[in-house]
Amino acid sequence: MLKSWNPPEMPEKEEIAQRLDKARGKMYELQMKIKEHKIPVLVLFEGWSSAGKGSMIGKVIKNIDPRFFKVATMSAPTEDELRRPFLYRYMRQIPEQGKFTFLDSGWMEETTKEVLEDGLSGEDYEKRIDSIKRFERQLTDNGYLVVKFFMHISKDEQAKRMKGLLSGEDTQWRVQKFDQWQNEHYGKCEKVYDRYLKDTNMSTSPWYIVDAKNKKWAELQVLETLVSNIEVGLQNQMHSVPILQNVFPLVKMPKLQDVELEGKVIEEEEYRKELKELQKRLRELHNRVYRKRVPVIITYEGWDAAGKGGNIKRITGALDPRGFEVHPIASPEPHEKARHYLWRFWTRLPKDGHIAIFDRTWYGRVMVERLEGFCSENDWKRAYNEMNEFEKELHDWGAVIIKFWVQIDKDTQLERFTDRQNNPEKQWKITDEDWRNREKWDLYEDAVNEMLKKTSTTFAPWHILESVDKKYARIKALKIVIEELEKALD
Repeated sequence: MLKSWNPPEMPEKEEIAQRLDKARGKMYELQMKIKEHKIPVLVLFEGWSSAGKGSMIGKVIKNIDPRFFKVATMSAPTEDELRRPFLYRYMRQIPEQGKFTFLDSGWMEETTKEVLEDGLSGEDYEKRIDSIKRFERQLTDNGYLVVKFFMHISKDEQAKRMKGLLSGEDTQWRVQKFDQWQNEHYGKCEKVYDRYLKDTNMSTSPWYIVDAKNKKWAELQVLETLVSNIEVGLQNQMHSVPILQNVFPLVKMPKLQDVELEGKVIEEEEYRKELKELQKRLRELHNRVYRKRVPVIITYEGWDAAGKGGNIKRITGALDPRGFEVHPIASPEPHEKARHYLWRFWTRLPKDGHIAIFDRTWYGRVMVERLEGFCSENDWKRAYNEMNEFEKELHDWGAVIIKFWVQIDKDTQLERFTDRQNNPEKQWKITDEDWRNREKWDLYEDAVNEMLKKTSTTFAPWHILESVDKKYARIKALKIVIEELEKALD
């Protein structure tokens, strides 16, 4: 793209001034519509060192109410960020509905630096590109406007600007060693940037190359492009998004009504013996998980009163409390609801070597949100593929993903509901919502069957825990966790 790029003809100064006034006014007007229509806007500035990314952001935000934007400078990842998936720190920055986030460099700079400095190439490079393209597509599919700018200057212009910065005591700090190396190896860098731009130039999030030699002209290009994109985004807000075909290998799952529950019991003495032995083994494995820096994600879904809490308690009873966290997932908070539905799970991912346990998960999208009308049909139908992509990202990061569905029958649930209702010490466990959900048992069963069928991948399969006898389910869960950790560690 860079090598074949033809810069637009720069207008006369008078025309630039007139168009800038118009674009600034339009930008101020449109930011109110963004707020009104609840469209989240993510603007990424990439480009050559000294091309003016930071100062450009400063000019753009003058036209926006400061209550409705955030600016983030994405410097080198911290030690904590390096222990998490590549996209973790970028997903954390996505804006709420009706707001802007401006990124001073981002996933392009980090990726191309790895290519230039660390030799990221071949299959690893292709995986990274696939991750980035999925990330951007998921944002735009979920209503985000993603606008990407590459600030372009020549080698001579870059050298001239850096010389000026280095000559002043107060500006020397702005020129880093990599910036000087980049200018010395301009041709090599241009080749890497050109390939990246081609690889990630998509119709839903295209690249806009900005001729950044003249600062007023560069500002006009950016503002007019932003205005145009926002206007199109407002027009397309209600359009449905195509449902993508699943491309990941699946594991065949039984329908819930075919899961055999009878006879899945364990005697108390045997339970106590196995529990002690399995927890001891899991405790040993947790130490190895930490030493080898393997991230572990254990998720629980299941019927109300199926025994998820007690099951989780037997897992955590074997773990070092410094190395795990349990996330009970309830209805999203307002700031969570205002973002991509996976955002609140991305931000709860463990560091490598740690274990995250989710009591309820992202699968609420295709169960409660689907059945209660909290999202559109297009939203939940798209979600199967989006969640497979999310888990593939975690798998490629190196995470062990263990997904449990805790299964009971309708009669067992009624018996447990009644016990909770009649026992003062357990009444806090039962709510009106539990009874309402029970009335929709058949609808939920159909939704769960579809979920199991479409999201049990080879890298993150579902495991069904027969839990009419809770003790049986606990032992089975411990055995599965141990088996999966041993496979990963070996």
